[in-house]
Amino acid sequence: MSAVPPLHPLDRPIWSALTTRQRGLAEGGTDARRFPLAIAPFADMVDMSPESFAALGALLSGPEIAVLFTPDPVTVPAAFKVLLAETGEQMIGTPADFALSGVEIVTLGAADVPAMMALTELTKPGPFSARTHELGTFLGIRVNGELVAMTGERMKPGNFTEMTAVCVHPDYRGRGYAQALLAAVARQIVARGEIPFLHVFTSNVSAIALYRRQAWKSAAVCTSRCCRSRGRAEVLSLLNSALVHASRLLARCTVRLSQLGSIATAFAAIRPRAATLLLISTFLEWPT
Repeated sequence: MSAVPPLHPLDRPIWSALTTRQRGLAEGGTDARRFPLAIAPFADMVDMSPESFAALGALLSGPEIAVLFTPDPVTVPAAFKVLLAETGEQMIGTPADFALSGVEIVTLGAADVPAMMALTELTKPGPFSARTHELGTFLGIRVNGELVAMTGERMKPGNFTEMTAVCVHPDYRGRGYAQALLAAVARQIVARGEIPFLHVFTSNVSAIALYRRQAWKSAAVCTSRCCRSRGRAEVLSLLNSALVHASRLLARCTVRLSQLGSIATAFAAIRPRAATLLLISTFLEWPT
């Protein structure tokens, strides 16, 4: 029997990052890990087994979410609620140099977080939190003191470094700011002997066109899932609905019992519903 080849770091970039170069940031254990939520909502598991999903659920509380990148679509257990499911492209490349005269590219840090948050809230490039800048270098362009464009580094699986938060204020688009920042961040990544890559939703046609002009190439298609563990109130509501349904089913079975001819036949008729009810009752073991 031939051995199963090991996964490429980009097949499961979140898991790879949290078990290699960014394992110092990881919350969780052998079955499931995530970045601290103040840094990024990304999480992954060693596999897609019920046990691994249970471990992921144990990491979440209240309204917390987990964003997964997987090479194939994943059906999550019913104890989780899918909030977003999108297909994306994983692109690899070294953007061509792009110089802008009269424009200064600056390194962003903790003091720039309010401006970075405001820009990402306006442009919606993807998840960006108060501590996302801690994942790597972020560069930006200011005009009259206002941050109008930025990009930076995020996940670091194996020898790869992801570029992220590519955003430009709507009033300053078409000036080459994004190209210049992509080239500048990529130069730093390549200088360290690493390979730049990025993720982009398949539906973001304009961004994909920009990246291809910058010599990026599509390497793979991935699936993004944003989900959360169902809270206790939601679980109890589901359980209550199941109990009401079961009560009605039992009432119908009681009325028809004499017609069925035997208790054994009656039990055989209700058994599939009983199995469903048992599954729903196990939701109560999940954290709220």
